[in-house]
Amino acid sequence: MSAPVLLLVAHGSRDPRHAATVHALVRRVRSLRPGLRVETGFLDFNAPAVPQVLERLAFEGVRDVVALPLLLTRAFHAKADIPAVLAQAPARLDIALADVLGPSPLLLATLERRLDEAFHRAGLAPADKRSTGLVLASAGSTDPEAIAVIAEIARELRHTGWCAVRPAFASAALPRTEDAVRELRAQGVRQVAVAPYVIAPGFLPDRIARGAEDADVLAEVLGAAPELARLLLVRYDEARVRAGRAQVLSA
Repeated sequence: MSAPVLLLVAHGSRDPRHAATVHALVRRVRSLRPGLRVETGFLDFNAPAVPQVLERLAFEGVRDVVALPLLLTRAFHAKADIPAVLAQAPARLDIALADVLGPSPLLLATLERRLDEAFHRAGLAPADKRSTGLVLASAGSTDPEAIAVIAEIARELRHTGWCAVRPAFASAALPRTEDAVRELRAQGVRQVAVAPYVIAPGFLPDRIARGAEDADVLAEVLGAAPELARLLLVRYDEARVRAGRAQVLSA
């Protein structure tokens, strides 16, 4: 019996860097698990759209699919958009919906990787974290659950050596990145670093970068990091296990 197809469901963007980053992440996932079929579908702006991918898989005779939201928190896209799209899939497909990516220690490891790289570019050492305030800048959401997750991640990061950590948002919630940077400056921290908690470049990550103009360090987006690729496979495997248990219970 062949393994289910892994379908990454990405948001999509008019910015070509977004799709390029998603495809780079897919290539890394394939390299970690040769033989696993990995497909990509977008909710908006980019091709192929999720329904097109599902129709093609059904036409090819595929039966089992794990749909994995390329999302960091459970907000509107995870709770409404993606389930609605999957509900319209061809009947012959048996689709297991994986969890969103966060929260996860592997995401924190990815974030630390990007910050370490940014520190190196800025000529700073890891020990400089003790005198650095960190702004954890996410895309933002109106969903209280998603906002609470970002706040909890900021609390966890406070225990990893930073002198202070502040969450910030590019849209839908406050404070903005530039406001969090100013708050840390006002507290007298020696350096301020901004870590975009987003997967790929685009409109909102660019807004985060503009808000970080007065910071000393700006990390890259999470991108196609090896830790993130491993996390995708973790979520894929978890969904397979749940689907297998559900089949046993319904038998």
